[in-house]
Amino acid sequence: MMTAARAADSGLAGPGELDRYPYAEASVADRVGVPSWDGADPELGRVGRRAAGSRGRGLHGQLVQQLGQMIVSGDLGADRPLVPEEIGQRFEVSRTVVRESLRVLEAKGLVSARPNVGTRVRPVSDWNLLDPDIIEWRAFGPQRDDQRRELSELRWTIEPLAARLAAGHGREDVQQRLADMVEIMGHAMSQGDALTFSRADAEFHSLLIQIAGNRMLEHLSGIVSAALQVSGGPVTGCDRPNEASLGHHGRIVDAVAAGEGAGAEAAMRQLLTVHPEAERVVPAPREH
Repeated sequence: MMTAARAADSGLAGPGELDRYPYAEASVADRVGVPSWDGADPELGRVGRRAAGSRGRGLHGQLVQQLGQMIVSGDLGADRPLVPEEIGQRFEVSRTVVRESLRVLEAKGLVSARPNVGTRVRPVSDWNLLDPDIIEWRAFGPQRDDQRRELSELRWTIEPLAARLAAGHGREDVQQRLADMVEIMGHAMSQGDALTFSRADAEFHSLLIQIAGNRMLEHLSGIVSAALQVSGGPVTGCDRPNEASLGHHGRIVDAVAAGEGAGAEAAMRQLLTVHPEAERVVPAPREH
């Protein structure tokens, strides 16, 4: 068993705390003994709770979530050694769980395992920043402002082009599905059902990219879905359900069905335009 000093140095949660850290919402008084990141944002915990619940993850998934958040937050910095035995002790999980979790993180580019060197945290430049999990972790960590801006800029690059390409290419059944999503969004908006609205919205955008006829773009549909599902992201027409947003979605459907690429692209750009009242601006190319 590790000493208290080693536990503090490791930056890892204590034994049996896999479910509690960093998911805690209780007051500080109720969380005595649960380590926290200095200056960490309370929103960090939301990702873990939501992902663990919505994806039905067990111990393996929770450990991936836990370590992933700690790496992305900077709590486990670049070149930091990750000792499997230590992780297993601190989270009270088996070697198999630790080994498989580290393999997942390695596939995401967050860690590397080398003979005679062990497993170490990799620098940001090596991360797979298009991985949906990393998108979520960054969106609720210290890099959240950069992540939200980058996602907004990426959507402005991907989706207007996808809308243009989708015009005239989509099958009739898929076009009908797009129209169905708009109808569901309209009904959800009238009922004040934000969750159903967001789910239909995510499927709408995913379908649109899939019918663009470009397989490389299609592989990016998961990124757009992750961007839409990350709460507190850039405030666009998709993030604030209203008649104008619904109208833009409807115009996209009509333009796609009519084969009007320019019209579909223009409607998508209007949809992605940031609301003035949000005091944000449409992403623009940055000077280097």
